[in-house]
Amino acid sequence: MKLVLKFNVVFVLVFLIGLGIAGVLSNALLQDNARDEIVQSARITMEAALVTRAYTSTQIKPLLETQMIYTFLPQSVPAYAATEYFNDLRGKYPEYSYKEATLNPTNPRDRAADWEADIVNQFRQEPTRVEMLGERDTPNGRSLYLARPIQIKNAPCLACHSTVDAAPRTMVERYGNANGFGWKLNEVVGAQIVSVPTAVPIARANATFRVFMLSLTGVFVFIFVVLNLMLLFIVIRPITHLSRIADQVSLGDLEAAEFNVHSKDEIGVLSDSLARMRKSLTQALKMLES
Repeated sequence: MKLVLKFNVVFVLVFLIGLGIAGVLSNALLQDNARDEIVQSARITMEAALVTRAYTSTQIKPLLETQMIYTFLPQSVPAYAATEYFNDLRGKYPEYSYKEATLNPTNPRDRAADWEADIVNQFRQEPTRVEMLGERDTPNGRSLYLARPIQIKNAPCLACHSTVDAAPRTMVERYGNANGFGWKLNEVVGAQIVSVPTAVPIARANATFRVFMLSLTGVFVFIFVVLNLMLLFIVIRPITHLSRIADQVSLGDLEAAEFNVHSKDEIGVLSDSLARMRKSLTQALKMLES
């Protein structure tokens, strides 16, 4: 096996190993960054819902207390306001969603679906758990969900949900007396669930990974070509020439052309050694002939 072939085999093998390690590490890092971006987006969405709830509770609800005596206005309910806000947002971003999924809701649209009920029940089984992350397939693609428990921590919140008799008359007239009652203090009754799409950040991470790997491969090809040219002109050609001269001299052709390499590297040292050997051999043959 020729020297250049050995060099290329080792070089390609080392590159493939390095490329594999770099690919695994970079892909893992990019996927982790994409997931962190998705989670951050979900947290921002959740905080937006909480801000909407707080704004409704502190600034909208007091303004509607008088009207609430005569008719129930769902706009005064923080959960309703947050849900409406995100329903409008879904007009432009249908992949995003927010729901206050409840096992026994006053408003039927808040009733938990099967997968949402599983989340609520898990919060009920683990009262100390404050957050849950997961992924699921949706009609719009893969989605990450962030969930937090809805727990009755303030007694005034039970005014509308303890018993039918204690609830505001106008609310019962609007929603009926079949749902949304029997809630208890410190009970987990539902979960705030935000869903955000994973497709865009994951696709961006995959695209970045492909560009990185192609760039790395391009750099390898460039280095491969440059090193082969250097090997050819600096090592292979001089050694081949020296070898041909050595063969001629070994066959008795003492008139073979000299090959001087004006450098102080190993090739130059080899050329000088070959020249000295040739002179010594020539002198030795002259001495034998005389």
